[in-house]
Amino acid sequence: MKLTSLATYVKKGSFYKSVVEDGSDIIFIVDYNGKILYHNNSVRETLGYRASSLVGKNFFDFIPTQLLPHFRQEIIKSTKKRFNKSIEFQFMGKDKTFRYLEFNSVNLKQQEGIEALILDCRDISQRKKDAEELMRAQKAKEQFLANISHEIRTPINGIAGMASLLSQNPTKEEQRTYLNATRSAADNLKVIINDILDLASIESGKIQLEKIGFNLNDLLHSLIDTYGVQAAEKGVKLSYSLAKDTNKIFIGDPVRLNQILINLIGNAIKFTHTGSIHVSVNTEKIKDKTYFLKFDISDTGIGIPKSKLQTIFESFSQADASVTRKYGGTGLGLTIVRQLVELQKGSIRVSSKENEGSTFSFTLAYQVGKTEFFDESKLYKPKQTSQLKNAYVLLVEDNDINRLYASSILKMWGCHFETAENGVVALEKIRNNSFDVILMDIQMPVMDGFETTKAIRQGDPTKKEVPIIALTANATQKDFEKCIAAGMNDCITKPFTQDDLFKTLTKYLGEKLTFKQQPIHKEIKTPDTFVDFTYLKKVSNDNQEFIQEIINTFLDSMPETITDIRTHLQNKNWSHIGKVVHKIKPTITLMGIHTLKDKILELELETKKGINDEVLTALSQEVILNLSLAVESLKVRV
Repeated sequence: MKLTSLATYVKKGSFYKSVVEDGSDIIFIVDYNGKILYHNNSVRETLGYRASSLVGKNFFDFIPTQLLPHFRQEIIKSTKKRFNKSIEFQFMGKDKTFRYLEFNSVNLKQQEGIEALILDCRDISQRKKDAEELMRAQKAKEQFLANISHEIRTPINGIAGMASLLSQNPTKEEQRTYLNATRSAADNLKVIINDILDLASIESGKIQLEKIGFNLNDLLHSLIDTYGVQAAEKGVKLSYSLAKDTNKIFIGDPVRLNQILINLIGNAIKFTHTGSIHVSVNTEKIKDKTYFLKFDISDTGIGIPKSKLQTIFESFSQADASVTRKYGGTGLGLTIVRQLVELQKGSIRVSSKENEGSTFSFTLAYQVGKTEFFDESKLYKPKQTSQLKNAYVLLVEDNDINRLYASSILKMWGCHFETAENGVVALEKIRNNSFDVILMDIQMPVMDGFETTKAIRQGDPTKKEVPIIALTANATQKDFEKCIAAGMNDCITKPFTQDDLFKTLTKYLGEKLTFKQQPIHKEIKTPDTFVDFTYLKKVSNDNQEFIQEIINTFLDSMPETITDIRTHLQNKNWSHIGKVVHKIKPTITLMGIHTLKDKILELELETKKGINDEVLTALSQEVILNLSLAVESLKVRV
């Protein structure tokens, strides 16, 4: 078949109408040298060329110069076989921009004796764009993971290193230095973890916005006071201005607004080395009783490159990887800001010039409220920690370090307090005492915080109204809601600062504290409920030193015994439990723990049978419970 008859060949029958001319694919027929012999009308929609306008031109002239050698090789390969497929290339459109295409080829020489190729081309520009975007996002995520790994490891390494140095008998001055470094590293770690948790909460839709009254002047004044010292240390002036008509009581979520401003002001301080930072609030418009407020945070910092302004609010991104290396951070702060603004149906934008500074602007709408909407109790801030002096606090916490940390703070404030390492011990303490507030850990052995709270709320009517504040490392909105559903009043997220604890305690106690004169330990009942010293006194001729030595030995050894029973219980290793309780039988008799003697005998007998897991589990748990209560009772005597 001759080339002149090619058009006739293409236009034969329904093939031409349904597949070639009306098809969405671009059809080219080119000879082996690249000359375009035919193309269908789809080139107009995709590439912008009129019908038949490319016939007679050379296909290779529309391929980018740098890609032409590779493309020629693919064409040569296609001339040597019947079919070829999925060959990607770029083709210049009418507007001089290149589109990504992909062809499948049919070799006409094999079928018709013509040295030409039918190129069935599809536009893959969107696919390439999606792939590039996916690759960019993947690289950003990989960079984020590398950054976050570095950011987390650095403070952890600092904390571990300082702790090691503190154990080597440093001087007082060195101690102060090491402690300050530890505190700084812990603060950095907390910021990083909070960023990650905040983003997770927002993206999972768990954040619920509040509608309470707040005053912008109070909120901004507090923020500027807080960050003013940090800015001054860098020689940067931090200030704010508030339009007169914005100094009102607005209804909204001041906590989320505060979080937005903290991120933006903190960023401004981080990237500003000289000059000033100014926060301003103005009214954009008023509609009915709704004020559309515009917040501007302007700085004279390093600025943001123009090419990065479009991605600055995206997850896992900072203006440049070198920014993270130099300044630290997760790269999540601005993502959190944008999502919090949009969650409140607002908008945010940024303008910036490198080496001149940046201005972040966001707009939020608030309704004007009346004075009665203003919840003053939420702003109650005692000036001195002495207002907590003599408060009776029960600290329920199983972690030794966390218990020591919280206990030290309470002691410093002059609080009377008791500690309990699990819910069972806490319930016994509550039965024997009256507390003003309970600090409740959530994840504990024997009985966790949820079960303990429910037991308190269903217990003694005179004590079930005591405020219970959760201490938890689980920081999502769902975890907070679970604490409230269990009967708790509030939640403090670990790691918490002294300020966090102080604000929460005064929120529920404040000026309502009942100042008691006697320390709490004098009100505790004697341990006779669990331990009867009659036999011990008899065999020792009431030798108090001997009795005290026996008690100390019991207190030293019994926690390990409890742990052994608990471990074997988890593994249902009944024979080992039998050996453990057999070993402590004489001790239980000597100490006069009558509630345990029969249970231990029964448990030992059942372990020898080893046939009823349900009975063995129940008996083991009873022994653990009573041993724990006996230990706690004896601690009081000591």
